[in-house]
Amino acid sequence: MMAGHGDDIAGGGPARHIPVMLQEVLAALQPQAGTCIVDGTFGAGGYSRAILDAGADVLAIDRDPDAIAAGRALEQASAGRLRLVQGRFSDLDGLAETQVDGVVLDIGVSSMQLDQAERGFSFRADGPLDMRMGREGPSAADIVNRFKAGDLARIFGMLGEERHAGRIARMIERRRATRPFERTRDLAEAIEGVVGNNPKDKIHPATRAFQGLRIFVNDELGQLAEALFAAERALKPGGRLVVVTFHSLEDRIVKKFIADRSGKASGSRHLPAVEDKPATFEKIGGVVAAAEDEARVNPRARSAKLRAARRTDAAPRAADISIFALPALPATGEVKER
Repeated sequence: MMAGHGDDIAGGGPARHIPVMLQEVLAALQPQAGTCIVDGTFGAGGYSRAILDAGADVLAIDRDPDAIAAGRALEQASAGRLRLVQGRFSDLDGLAETQVDGVVLDIGVSSMQLDQAERGFSFRADGPLDMRMGREGPSAADIVNRFKAGDLARIFGMLGEERHAGRIARMIERRRATRPFERTRDLAEAIEGVVGNNPKDKIHPATRAFQGLRIFVNDELGQLAEALFAAERALKPGGRLVVVTFHSLEDRIVKKFIADRSGKASGSRHLPAVEDKPATFEKIGGVVAAAEDEARVNPRARSAKLRAARRTDAAPRAADISIFALPALPATGEVKER
């Protein structure tokens, strides 16, 4: 998966659980018998279970081989109504092979991944500095130990919205010259030593830098943008797109896409007039936040936002990623796998 789920589970097993904003997702998605829904971020299977229970068939995609392996029992018990595929949700139209009635995406890292120290997503428990959702490509350690300080500062600042990005990057450049960063807790403690611990801040001083690093390692913003284009190609007329985000950068991409595709994007009066294009989506309601009761029980739900849209019968538009104005970031091409 590009990204994981907001699933609130312990231990990373396939046990039944309640993912973030489940009822709101089902209300927007409207799964029913005779329909086929793509769950682009299978995770621990929370959405897929509920969609199956509603009578729809499911194509579930996940970038993480561990998530696919854990979901095989559910697939076997589904009597052919669930098909699990390891892959990126940016390729969901090709993986679906035929047009579908709905697409649901739950963006971010899954609790299953956070709970496994060996995956290196969290510093709550010490683990290798990895963060790769698909277990392929350069790891977080590769980036931290080999990128220039200026590039690291852009990653922490643009993707983590870390105001001390420059100081953290320069510290990393100095420290790694004598001892490279290999463990999550080592990096977190080094960042805390530079930034300090503000009692007014409710999160650990390393949280934003870790977030930026994880988003960069997995190209999460680029993958989300491509997944939205893929959903446009995959959905039947009347099909529904439902996206749950946990971060302002992700939500901005989804908001921009729906506005652009529904003809609601705002232009500038100083720019030349552009020929109107047929709307490929109709917005369904406005942005939806998690209910207070859910946010109180599950801290991850506090920042969750849901946006939904319905596919029109207009032909898909060209996939022009420039509409999102994504941050200009360094390339990973020259970083070799460890």
